[in-house]
Amino acid sequence: MLEMTIKEKACRGCQLCLDVCPTDCFSFNEQTQKAEVKVLENCIACLSCGYICPSGAISHSNHHVVANFYRNIHFSQRMEKFL
Repeated sequence: MLEMTIKEKACRGCQLCLDVCPTDCFSFNEQTQKAEVKVLENCIACLSCGYICPSGAISHSNHHVVANFYRNIHFSQRMEKFL
């Protein structure tokens, strides 16, 4: 089963994870000014939150890894004429 953790000490409270998450997995705790995992079951393991987090506070484990060709600059350059 997918596991996601947010290192509380590393979270800057920027809320970028809330903005980028397509399935609304996160909430923002106004008291601590930190992001929290709200509904893990909604997570589709796109890993966008982990990529966008400037402090690297979000980590995932036990997920199926699929190559993301669109983040590969060499692949994107080769496919440029088709996109």
